[in-house]
Amino acid sequence: MSESLEKSFVSQLQQHQNLIHKICRLYTSDADEHKDLFQEITIQLWKAFPQFRGDSKFTTWAYRVALNTAITLFRKKKRTVNTTEFNNTIHYFKQEDYNYEEEEQIKLLYSAVHQLNDIEKALVFMYLEDKDYTEIAETLGISEVNARVKMNRIKGKLKKILNP
Repeated sequence: MSESLEKSFVSQLQQHQNLIHKICRLYTSDADEHKDLFQEITIQLWKAFPQFRGDSKFTTWAYRVALNTAITLFRKKKRTVNTTEFNNTIHYFKQEDYNYEEEEQIKLLYSAVHQLNDIEKALVFMYLEDKDYTEIAETLGISEVNARVKMNRIKGKLKKILNP
């Protein structure tokens, strides 16, 4: 991989790493799992980056790779995937600390979201990130109407979980 491609990847990843942290938080329950999943998603993004053509926004592409990695790993109840070494170059990437001491309401919301299935979690995540239904549908590979219907059903489900 060329040096300019590496710099572009590191820059994009550093700029958008919070979206990966949020996905990790949705699919993990403790700090070690979070770090492991963050690392695996980063590796999968790195491996796939040479094929990123820019047809969509970097964030849309990264969401798709990150969500697919998280869903695949946790459906299989497996915490690792086959990876390739990239220790042959030095990468200067500063990982921001992620604050686990969130407000109580956010913890309750995440607790409720953890009770949803994988696709529902992904949909809620993108909805909370203010993604429009067109982008949600494109990322998840479903129709826009289906995304809207699913989101309305999920809202009802979350209301029942949070207010039994």
